[in-house]
Formats: sequence, structure tokens, C-alpha cells
Amino acid sequence: MEPFARNVVHFIRLLRGAGLGMSPAQAVDALDALRWIDIGRRDDVRATLASLLVHAPDERETFDAAFDLFWRDPDWEGKLRAMLLPKVTSGVPPPTRNNRLADALAAHNAARAKPPAPDPAPEQLHARMTFSAQERLSHRDFDTLTADEWRTLRHQIRSHRMPLATEPTRRLKAASHGTHADLRASARHAVRSGGDWMVWKYRAVVERRPPLVLLLDISGSMSAYSRAVLYFCHALLQSRERLQVFLFGTRLTNATRALRERDPDVAIAALAEQVVDWSGGTRIGAALAEFNRRWARRVLAGRATVLLVTDGLDHEAIDVLDAEMQRLARFAHRLVWLNPLLRYPEFTPRARGVRAILPHVDVMLAAHNLDSLAAVGRELASLGGRTTPGKTGDTRWN
Repeated sequence: MEPFARNVVHFIRLLRGAGLGMSPAQAVDALDALRWIDIGRRDDVRATLASLLVHAPDERETFDAAFDLFWRDPDWEGKLRAMLLPKVTSGVPPPTRNNRLADALAAHNAARAKPPAPDPAPEQLHARMTFSAQERLSHRDFDTLTADEWRTLRHQIRSHRMPLATEPTRRLKAASHGTHADLRASARHAVRSGGDWMVWKYRAVVERRPPLVLLLDISGSMSAYSRAVLYFCHALLQSRERLQVFLFGTRLTNATRALRERDPDVAIAALAEQVVDWSGGTRIGAALAEFNRRWARRVLAGRATVLLVTDGLDHEAIDVLDAEMQRLARFAHRLVWLNPLLRYPEFTPRARGVRAILPHVDVMLAAHNLDSLAAVGRELASLGGRTTPGKTGDTRWN
């Protein structure tokens, strides 16, 4: 039973690496449950583990694939390669690619095949001025990444959690201590205690995160950057943040529902099929006009922050762009512009579209690498007041 127990623990680690919420307590429960069934019957083992480890309908597909590949399938390596490579079978679409499971299996096999570390030599060289691959990747421009670097980038974005700022509301909740005494609750407790008023009950202010609305430019000049920002938004949605995502090129598309898919690659592939103007032209003014007319009053309530991700390189209908930006600034509590062109130190707002957008935003930040996305997270974690970039003292924006 001991080798089988180790395999169960490794299987649960594999599921955790594939994105399922696993804990050591679930491994203990699984081992206890497997003692009461015949482990020689594969279907009984599958059903027992699924009843304990699967908590949502969308997790069952990942569980079944991991179970078939892990539990002593003689051709699991061939099945893994077949899952990663698309097939053409008489017009039938290929199966959905599960990158999370493939990455978790690769990491699991690398850990098991890793040779033991040799004994340290008496004298070792310390390269204190070198940088790790992840640190180098944090400075790399999104437009220069290779396929392997994109995969590493997705993992880093997925594992990052931003401490978004919270704001006090007018609502109160029961608390063990606080600034508001709850006289009714204290009186009820005194009645139950025989009339002795010995314990005070309190109410505290409820805090919540203000909603976020993302307006993302998916035109040809923004292709690589919009892809990275979409992975960033997917991580926020999976952490239950109040986020609405809209894509625009030549038209406006609401992408919030598609990004709620657990696997980010599946979500972005579905968006690529849904959005017809991906990597095409851009009409920022027309897209903002449609957003202000159809969506602004619905999604910009509750002191919402708007993240506008675009390079501003639009030369059509500049007067419309200026008017719609002014209207958007009135709807939003804060308007943050994420501009990949800030990767250039000599950037100046010379384009007509940039000059039309700039006076109406509160903050303009870069969005071209991981460090810039971390700066966006720090900005969202603060609750600063409204500022105008032209008055910040930065000579590049004057």
C-alpha cells in the first residue's frame, strides 16, 4: 500500500499543478477513502478520487485526462504528445488542448527524473552579478518574446496576485471589535444572560474593492501587448475580482464571459474566434462612443476605475475621440492609460490621437513588460486622487 499511497500523493500534486485547488488534507481523505474499496478495480478508484477531488463541473475534464495519463497507462507519453499536436480527422475538430495539464506533467516528470545533486565542492564560484531567467524575462518587451518565453510569462502572470485597494462603504457588519457599538445585539445578549450587560457587540465598516473596467486595443500594432494584458486580466477574473473586459479594434466586443474560462489558452482561443477585427485596424473614437452609449452607465457605477490600453495611434475623427474621452472621464472615477509606447525613453505625445487622449486621463503608465504590469498593480493598490499627466512635472508629456 505504501507505493500506492505515494502515487496518490503524486497524482494530487499533479492536479494542483494543473490548476485544481488541492490541499494536503484532501490527500489524507483520499488515502482513507481508498482503504474501503478494491484498488484493483480502476473504475472504482477513479470514482472515489473524483468524488473527493473534483469540486466544479469544469474540473472533471482535467481530472479525467490526468487520471488516464498518470495511472500506469503504458502509452501516456504518446497520448500527451497527441494531446499537444492537433490532428485532422475527416472534418472533425481536434480535441481541446489542455496546456495546464501538459505543463504539470512535464514538471512532474522532470522532478522525478532529476538526478541526485552531487556533493558540493570545497570551493565554489559565486556569480553574484548574474540574473536569473525569470528576472531577465521581467525586463523583456512583450513584442520580442519567443514561444517558450511566452509559456513562462503565462505561468508568472498566473501565479501573481495583486493586492488591489479597498474602499469603505456605508454598510456595516457584525464584528468582534470596531468603532460602532451595536446596541440591539448587545441588548439581546444581555437578555439571554439574565439581564447582566457584560458584553458589548460591535459593527464594523464593510470594505470592498472598487470595480475595474478594461478597454483593450487589439489592433495590429497592439497584438503582442494586448495578448499579455489578456492573460493579466484572466488572472484577475480567476481571483474573483470585479472586472469587465472590452476589446476594440474597428468595433467593440464584450470579452468578460469568455475570460471566465478556467484555462487561459482556451479562453483566448475562444476570443480569437469570436472577435472578427483581431490584429486589424483601429477606430478608438468610434469604439469609445459605442462604449459610452451602451455600457458606461451599467459598468462604471460604484467608483469604477477604467484601464485604457492603447498606443493612441489613431488619425481618424480626432474631434470624436476628444469628445468621447471627455465623456468617459466624467463617467469613471479614475482613468488610467496603459501605453506601450512609453517603452521608448524619448517618447513625446506628437500623434494627434495621443494628444486627444492625454488631457482626460489621470495617470499614464507603460504596459510593455512584466515590470510595467507590476507597476500597474501598485497603481491599482493605491487610492490616489485625480492628477493630470501634463501637470506632473514630466517634461516628456508637456
